[in-house]
Amino acid sequence: MYTLHSEASFDSAHFLKDYQGKCRNIHGHRWKVRIEISAANLQKEGNYRGMILDFSEIKKELLEITEYFDHAFIIEKNSLKKSLLEALQQEQFRIIEVEFRPTAEHFAKFFYEHFQKKGFPISQVFVYETPNNCASYSKDVMSNAEI
Repeated sequence: MYTLHSEASFDSAHFLKDYQGKCRNIHGHRWKVRIEISAANLQKEGNYRGMILDFSEIKKELLEITEYFDHAFIIEKNSLKKSLLEALQQEQFRIIEVEFRPTAEHFAKFFYEHFQKKGFPISQVFVYETPNNCASYSKDVMSNAEI
């Protein structure tokens, strides 16, 4: 199996609604996203002979999606009172609402599915909240239980 790795970072704030701990408060991270692209065989002919893909294609897509989240306040949809959300928007804060609780685990799955939809042979995604703590996501065909 051949595997390519690429990574990019973004800075953003978030909080975890209904969490009993420090992360229930607004705080920020320098998120690092590391993706793995895998293939059993390399391309045999053409411009990409001897490659899975050109790194520039991977980096372009990864930078585009991470820059989207950069310097934003990422919130779970419906996690703020409407009046607070409107006040923040009136102050022109950059707010991105997501359909999931903004945890490293959910972001890992989000980025995995993003690259999969774009047609990349994605095998695994790692999302670092801090330099020493990360979550990863990959398709596990053996698993049949969700937490």
